Amino acid sequence: MKKIYFFVAMATVAMQLQAQPATQDTYVGAALATEDLNGTARYVGMGGAMDALGAEISTMGSNPAGIGLFRKGQVSVTLGVNMQEDGKSFQDGSKTHVSFDQIGVVFSSRTGKTGYLNFGFNYHKNRNFNHVLAAEAGLNGSSQNRQTIIKDIAGLFDTYAWSQLDDLYFGNMLYDDVEKTMYSYDGEAYTFQRANTGYIGEFDFNISGNIKNRLYLGLTIGVHSVNYKNYSEYYEILNSNTYDDVLVADNHKISGHGYNIKAGLIVRPIEESPFRIGVSVASPTFYRLTTENYTEFTYSTSDNVLKGDHSAAKEDFRFNTPWKFGLSLGHTVGDYLALGAVYEYADYGACDMRTIDGGYYDYWSDTYSESSSSDNVMKRHTEKTLKGVSTLKLGGEYKIDKNIAVRLGYNYVSPMYQENGVRDQTLLSPGVYYASTTHFVNWKDTHRITAGVGFSFDKFRLDLAYQYSMRKGNFYPFMPSLTASGEIYDENDAVIGTFTETNGCSAVSVKDNRHQIQCSLTYSF
Repeated sequence: MKKIYFFVAMATVAMQLQAQPATQDTYVGAALATEDLNGTARYVGMGGAMDALGAEISTMGSNPAGIGLFRKGQVSVTLGVNMQEDGKSFQDGSKTHVSFDQIGVVFSSRTGKTGYLNFGFNYHKNRNFNHVLAAEAGLNGSSQNRQTIIKDIAGLFDTYAWSQLDDLYFGNMLYDDVEKTMYSYDGEAYTFQRANTGYIGEFDFNISGNIKNRLYLGLTIGVHSVNYKNYSEYYEILNSNTYDDVLVADNHKISGHGYNIKAGLIVRPIEESPFRIGVSVASPTFYRLTTENYTEFTYSTSDNVLKGDHSAAKEDFRFNTPWKFGLSLGHTVGDYLALGAVYEYADYGACDMRTIDGGYYDYWSDTYSESSSSDNVMKRHTEKTLKGVSTLKLGGEYKIDKNIAVRLGYNYVSPMYQENGVRDQTLLSPGVYYASTTHFVNWKDTHRITAGVGFSFDKFRLDLAYQYSMRKGNFYPFMPSLTASGEIYDENDAVIGTFTETNGCSAVSVKDNRHQIQCSLTYSF
């Protein structure tokens, strides 16, 4: 245990916490920007590889031109069951839950001998946040409280790099207000549990058509609704004569809406062939979101006295996802075989967290407008931490007879995170300043295997699909390496020596393996 004498302007910190606008960080942005493979059971059963094949409601959100291949109206609804393979239920997080995944309708009208103009609406669950995670490991002397101390030594206590969590540690355990002294405590081990719940729902509005049955064009406007909840508990055992352990219980919510525009085309380059090529582009999703947290900080002394404190914050921010581009191929053989392939690319290093600078209400036009600006420090960190992601989708459908079809699919999604990515808690950013947790996971590549079967009954079709998704990651309770040096003072504030504080932790391997079963009912009219 080391003593470090210093002066801290805590009043300034408290005032800044109340006054400054908030934003979020790279790892929250990554969770909001990614998408799941979801939609109708037919779409999922073929691995989502239907962008060039078309005539499928779920392509409204991936290649809008696919709706242009409809020749009659259609309505479909999809329910699903999601099961997490690893982990155990925690708080509101459950390993198994029922999901309402999709509902949509397409209206098709002939505009000429070969022309059609189609309109469509589709809702689907773009992102399912439900996931429980647990990790534990020894700390070998490092600790969450030592990270706060090192940040102070580095001179970050009066900047945006001082977080809500630092404030709780500092105000309750680390600083002796009488002696004006900071104390550092060694950590023996930690346990961590987290339950994510919620979803992003996407509402798509589509217009599409074709030219001479050779060129298909489509445009979709998408509205996204975010409902994200996270509850975590970080329990740290200390090697100290003063304190035994610390529990940080954090409730975090993000809600709000966003919109994007998607455009696509499909072309049959050879008139006599059903072979098709598709191209699609999706604009960034422009989100306006509200983040709020309530964090309880509980610690016990060596004489078994339990103490506690809490912090809370609620602020608005904006977030823009990256552009997404798609290239797809589709081919049919007779009326019994369909094959599809899709390649998508998005540069997640271009995610943009934005701070709301202010708003203005125009009474003449009865409108409200506001301006925002990029959190440039966090933007540079995102560019270094996240990277471009390639997604490959392959799928096929074979009709055993005219009423029964079987499907198979496969997805590969390359890693989003750089191998040495870190949730940096020393950045001079509101994204750090409002942080109430420090943990993060660097997820690796994702593999999805899908299968399905469809049964046709006159104008009805019943589809079933199964999806197995696998990915691994490295979990860190806080930054894996942090060092700072400072001076030691005597009682007369004279320098009597120097010291160096280090803090770090090793990665813990975690998994996210999921099973999904879906059932869709479709009616053609």
